[in-house]
Amino acid sequence: MKPHHISAAAGALFLVVLTAAVAQTRLSAGQIATSLAGVSGDTRLDLTASQMRQAALDNIRNYPGAVPPRPLSFPQLQNLAQFTVEVDFDFNSAVIKPSSYRTVGSIADALHNPILLGYGFLVIGHTDSVGGREYNIGLSQRRAEAIVAALVDPFGVNPAVLQPVGLGEEQLRDPAHPTAAVNRRVQLVNVGKKFCFGRSGEQFQCQ
Repeated sequence: MKPHHISAAAGALFLVVLTAAVAQTRLSAGQIATSLAGVSGDTRLDLTASQMRQAALDNIRNYPGAVPPRPLSFPQLQNLAQFTVEVDFDFNSAVIKPSSYRTVGSIADALHNPILLGYGFLVIGHTDSVGGREYNIGLSQRRAEAIVAALVDPFGVNPAVLQPVGLGEEQLRDPAHPTAAVNRRVQLVNVGKKFCFGRSGEQFQCQ
C-alpha cells in the first residue's frame, strides 16, 4: 500500500509538508486520519526507534559536514501510510507554541478515529540545519517526545501506540535550502495494526 498524500496545492508529493498558515487554518482530523489509514493488518516494521536514532548518528559520522551530504533513508518506511505537518516550537526549545495547539488537537482527534484504532505510529521529528547536526538530533527527539506527551495528556491518546523518534536534519525536505522552515516538520507513520511500543521502545502486540 502506497502512502496517502494531501497537499495545500493538491500536488502529488511523496511527503506532504503544509505551510504554517495552512497547518493552523485548514488541517482537519479527517484529512490526517484518511492519510494514515490503509495499512494492511499484517504489516510489521523490523526497525526500532533506537535503531533509527543510531542510524542518524552513524550518518553524521560516516558523512561529516555542516549539512548532510547524503540524506538518511529508511526504505522500510516508504510504503507505509504517513502524514507530515509543521508544528511550531519556541526557538531552540521543545515547547510547543500556542499557534500549534489546534494542529496537535487535530492529530489527536485523528488518532481517536475508529479507522485508526489498534494501529501503532512513529512520531518523527525533523529540524532545519541551524545548529550542529548531533545537537539537532537531540532537539528533534525532545520535540517528538513533547508532541507525544501532548497527545497523551490532555488529549488522551494511548501512549502505547506512539513512539517518538528524532532525526534532526538528516532527512532535509529541501536540501538546497537547509535552513528553510519546510525542513522543520513532524512526520507520523502508521506502522501497522496491533503494533505497540513498550517504555524502552520494544514492540509488542496491542491488547
